Amino acid sequence: MYQYTDFDRQFVRLRAAQFRDQLERWQAGKLPEDEFRPLRLQNGWYVQRYAPMLRVAVPYGELSSRQLRVLAKIAREYDEPEAEVYKNAIETQGKLGSHKLPTHYAHFTTRQNVQYNWIPLARSADVMDLLASVDMHGIQTSGNCIRNITSDERAGVAVDEVVDPRPYAEIMRQWSTLHPEFAFLPRKFKIAITGAAEDRAATGWHDVGLKLLKHETGDASQNIAPGDVGFRVQVGGGMGRTPIVGTVLREFLPWQQIMNYLEAVIRVYNRYGRRDNIYKARIKILVKAEGQRYIDDVEAEYKQILEHDGAPHTITQAEFDRVAASFVPPALAQRVYQSAEATDAALREQAADDVQFARWLQRNVAPHKNPALRAVTLSFKRLGQAPGDANADQLDTVAALADRFSAGEVRVTHDQNVLLPWVHAEDLHALWLAARAAGFASANVHLLTDMIACPGGDFCALANARSIPVAEAITERYQDLDELDDLGEIDLHISGCINSCGHHHSGHIGILGVDKDGKEWYQVTLAGSDGSDLSGPAQAGKVVGPSFSAAEVPDVIEAVLNTYRDTRNAGETFIDTLRRVGHDPFKAAANGARFKAEEAAA
Repeated sequence: MYQYTDFDRQFVRLRAAQFRDQLERWQAGKLPEDEFRPLRLQNGWYVQRYAPMLRVAVPYGELSSRQLRVLAKIAREYDEPEAEVYKNAIETQGKLGSHKLPTHYAHFTTRQNVQYNWIPLARSADVMDLLASVDMHGIQTSGNCIRNITSDERAGVAVDEVVDPRPYAEIMRQWSTLHPEFAFLPRKFKIAITGAAEDRAATGWHDVGLKLLKHETGDASQNIAPGDVGFRVQVGGGMGRTPIVGTVLREFLPWQQIMNYLEAVIRVYNRYGRRDNIYKARIKILVKAEGQRYIDDVEAEYKQILEHDGAPHTITQAEFDRVAASFVPPALAQRVYQSAEATDAALREQAADDVQFARWLQRNVAPHKNPALRAVTLSFKRLGQAPGDANADQLDTVAALADRFSAGEVRVTHDQNVLLPWVHAEDLHALWLAARAAGFASANVHLLTDMIACPGGDFCALANARSIPVAEAITERYQDLDELDDLGEIDLHISGCINSCGHHHSGHIGILGVDKDGKEWYQVTLAGSDGSDLSGPAQAGKVVGPSFSAAEVPDVIEAVLNTYRDTRNAGETFIDTLRRVGHDPFKAAANGARFKAEEAAA
């Protein structure tokens, strides 16, 4: 993990002190609301449906056990609304059918951040001080600026990794933090980076998606040698009401120049992006509207930066080495290793004796660059809690598991789970027992119930409908692991509104909450992709027809899955069957479930 310098630490603590001063002046009436609002947003403080929401930055998803314990402390001691606020929320949501609004929780997001839903603003400065004490903050987790830079949760450990993206992500994070030119962009700006053969970071769906690679042949005309490291640069991806996959601007950009090039990309956007219409303000709209002219302008600006500005953001080898020194493998507990063959034989024997352990090994355990280690996913998808939610005790338990099994480090995943990146293969059975006791050992990773869902209308002021009850209903229906295994890997994504925080566009099955005459309805899409090997190139799903009522959604999902069972070939995944057969039989099944529900109600 990146180790904060004295400068980094002082910077974050001064920022927390600055926020405390701003808060106190607002409370005293010396700072008007319209002036305080952008200041709190720049530190991650929103005001949502009933209470403030804090978004904490987790750069490229990495957390230490020490940080987890502070996040647990915040959940336990601060994530509690004032009594009247909570009473109003329970009464209002109860009319919609939500009778459980948990407090003292944190929520892992699809952009690898952590959110809290109930902390009163009066206590916000104390929380910022706590975060700063463990090198954390909420800077640029909101506002029209460059947001948290996300990455592959297996960065640095994946067997298919070409280049570790974390040092580059950290250098970009430092460059983009409080960047004076890009503090007030036309709209928010999100960057994702991967260095692996498989895209596990959904890079095509970001404002900028970066893929590290090594040039295979070299290019003497560009002074590029075979094996040189560079970036494939995509620009203009995004979801929302206009889902667009990013356009490739450069197939190979030398790594030293990435920030100079990003400066050109964002500067042109800042100059020409729409500020008159919030729905057309994202860079994807500019890239789509201008096409080659936008690309030409970026290249011209980049040339200006290199030739006239002196290429001020070129990454030197010395700077790269300074940052990269933080990302060496941790010092693991000294032990006498068995051979890989002996370890594998022992695991096979344990798995043969316990089918649950065998399933967990298959679903939750991934290979590692180091043959003696594994990367293990703790599932935060289970009945009774929303996807990605963790209470204070659970956060403390994850910290303890990280200390015991993973050198004190975890990663927040794009799918709202937690990954332990440094687990000894010999410790897998002991870890499974501990994770099972804690409720983190569901062997459902990448299966139907490992769904993505935003907080939706129970918490978010922007949501048109609730996400959590829909996720709960589907999860409750599909509890049989034999059935889930038979269905195989399926990406189910749920968003409560068109802002797409639940990434419904990229789900094999996507569910979008919509408002119809003040009531909650849900649009279903099929055949979306996030760009992973399973899903294929990134693309948006297609709508199956008019929206469904909340009561119909579980039946619609079941009808779609039954159609898959009826039409699949042996060993064929859901997404492959859908693409081979086409949408029509699945659409007919979905709409058939609607009609049955209407007849039952008649």
